[in-house]
Amino acid sequence: MHTVKPILLMGLGNDILSDDAIGLMVARELQERFANHPMIDVEAVCEMGLGLLDYIIGRRALLVVDAVQTGKVPAGYVHEVGEKDLPSLPGMSPHFLGVGEILVLGRRMDYVMPEVVSIFAVEVADLSTIKEQLTPPVAACLPKVVEQASAWLTHQALQWQHRQP
Repeated sequence: MHTVKPILLMGLGNDILSDDAIGLMVARELQERFANHPMIDVEAVCEMGLGLLDYIIGRRALLVVDAVQTGKVPAGYVHEVGEKDLPSLPGMSPHFLGVGEILVLGRRMDYVMPEVVSIFAVEVADLSTIKEQLTPPVAACLPKVVEQASAWLTHQALQWQHRQP
């Protein structure tokens, strides 16, 4: 039986819709780095809606990395928001409402759900062109987002270690 690790990075997206792949790419960059970590899982997820629930149940901390297009800031900007900010984050991402709704649903069903939820929503330039490359400004921010996500995961692991008996 697979043991659920308490901390999850879930990179969301679609590989063939240009900048929508940013969350998947961040996750794939970090999968090897955290492959043997006893408390951290990193998943690249192309699913939406109820399909996300299976990834989240049993976790204590969740970081979601996804694309968003608000048009209010330059492509490559990283919006760092918490769970309570999900409904107020403007823009287009097919995953955001799904994540918030899934968290509420899981709690109502008395599943163990994350106590700490953060979202790194990367401002993108193109969510609709069918191509497997990021636009230049989003590609340029990829290393920065990878390092921000890595730091978040490491911080959560340290926090979690201090809470263990």
